[in-house]
Formats: sequence, structure tokens, C-alpha cells
Amino acid sequence: MLHYAYQSDIESGAVRKPRKPKTLCLKMFKSLGTRLHHFFRLHPILVFIVCISFGITVLILLSLVYVNHFPSAVTYKKNDLDNNDGYPFANLKNLVMVAGHSVYTSSNCGKIDKEESWFLESYQKHPGQAATFLSHIEKGVEAAGRDDESLLLFSGGETRKEAGPLAVKLRVIGLLLNPNDGKDDVRSRALTEEHARDSFENLLFSVCKFRELTGSYPHNITAVSYDFKEERFAHLHRSAMRFPESRFFYLGTPASLTSKEGALKGEAMVRTQFQEDPYGCVGSLWRKKLKRDPFHRTIPYPDGCSKIRGLFRYCGSAPFPGSLPWS
Repeated sequence: MLHYAYQSDIESGAVRKPRKPKTLCLKMFKSLGTRLHHFFRLHPILVFIVCISFGITVLILLSLVYVNHFPSAVTYKKNDLDNNDGYPFANLKNLVMVAGHSVYTSSNCGKIDKEESWFLESYQKHPGQAATFLSHIEKGVEAAGRDDESLLLFSGGETRKEAGPLAVKLRVIGLLLNPNDGKDDVRSRALTEEHARDSFENLLFSVCKFRELTGSYPHNITAVSYDFKEERFAHLHRSAMRFPESRFFYLGTPASLTSKEGALKGEAMVRTQFQEDPYGCVGSLWRKKLKRDPFHRTIPYPDGCSKIRGLFRYCGSAPFPGSLPWS
């Protein structure tokens, strides 16, 4: 049987196009579209929320697919850090920390040997204090010079409004004063820790700074300060951090004879306070730290040293009970 593109109307004799049959699917889509349009007009906010939710769901599914198929594009930074890549001093493993015990108040770097350029607490003031502080720096430089795997950190915040920039006070004054001294190797691995407000923070913050710069925690620690502060650093602060005694060393600079008696009395008082409050988080030690932050600076730690985050949060008379990377 032949099929014709056009059919004749028998009665009228006219030729007309055949009618296109309406499929069931087409009817369903038109009906659904009408209902959705009507629903949108009645509940526009609800429809908007549904569309947003659907879009978010699609994005989440796509991100999961991307992570599963391309994991290296997402995790390469973490892997680099795990391998100590990207740390400027990843080859160093020991810390030499010089604790700042005074504030340089002069704006002139050429006056470092002048007594009036320095501020100390009353019990530490003595003739020759500038020379004593510079001898701390020299001891730190010598200790770092004997150990090619050490990082030298000068620790101390700007604890008074009169303080000059710490970079000038320590790095420039202490190391760059004599550029022809043959200590270029030490100079290249000497930096500052600029937030400590007391001796415990000198040690704790320097360990965190070491981790930020090397990607690891120090194997050995050498602390440099006054000789009469050795018990405070080598026993009280080291014990509070539970750092192994066999890996902790102390280098002390003698106080002058004219100030030794007053220094020992003042140190005995401070040592008693730390015995009662090892972490300096309550009472007079805490109030002293608050006064030593005249610029209200934001302390960046413990970012960069997450494994000792608990030490920064802990406050108690007993040693910190949590796990530590060196214990």
C-alpha cells in the first residue's frame, strides 16, 4: 500500500496536511510545566530554596569526584610540609637561644655601649649593663659557631613603649656590628623571636619559632642569659616543658660584683614565683606579662607548632601531663 504525504478530503476535494499525533510524553511535559509554573507563582521563595539546595548538592558531588580522581592536586602542599620541604632552615636541628634581659631605648644604633641606652628592672641595674648584654650576644654567637647544625635565636619582645625595633636591638646590633668578624656562617642562621615577655616565654616561644623555621623541634637546646638565672632556666622552665635534661645546656654571663647581691635577691623572688606558678599564667607573673605588652601585640604562637599547643593552653602547678614531641 502506498502512503501519500497529503490526503484528499473526499467530500470537498481539498488537499490537507495530515495531523501530527500528540505523543503521551509531550502531554506529560506540558502538564508538568504548567504545574511547576503555577507552583512557582504561589511559592516563589520555596522554589528558590529548592533550586539553591540542588545546586549546592551538585557542587559537593562534583568536588568529591574531583578529589577522588585528582588527589595529588589537593594534597601536594601537605606532602611537601611533611617532608620538611619549604622550610628555610630544614637542615638545622639544635637551638641556641639568647634571652633578652633589657630593652634598648635609643634610636641611635651607635649608642649601644652607653648605659642610658638600656632599660633593666631595678634589681638588675648595674654599671656596665650594656657590656653585659653584649656579652650575652657574644656567647650565643660563639655557641652557634661551634655547632654548624644550630639555629641562633635572640628572644625578647618590646616590653616597654620606649623600646626600639627588636630587629635593630638584636640582629643588627648583635651580629652586624662587625661585618668583617669572620662569622658570616653564624650570621646566615641567626634570627629573632619577637614576642616573649618573660623567661619562660623566651624558651617556649623560641622552641615554637624553631619549629616554624626548620619543620622540626630542636634536638638540643642551649640557653644563654645571666649566670644567676641558671636554676630558673635549666631546672624550672626546662622541667615545665619536660625537655630532657641531658639535651639542655646553659651558658651564663656573670653579673658585676656591685650588683650581684641585689640581683640574687631579686632572682630568688622570681624563682619562688615560678616554683608556685611554673607556666606564669596566674597571679603576679601573669600581671607582669600583661604590663610587658604595651603595644597589645598579637602573639602568633602556637600556630606553626601544633604538637606543643597544649603547653600554650596549660595552666597548673603540676607539670604538663600531655604528650610532647621530645618526651
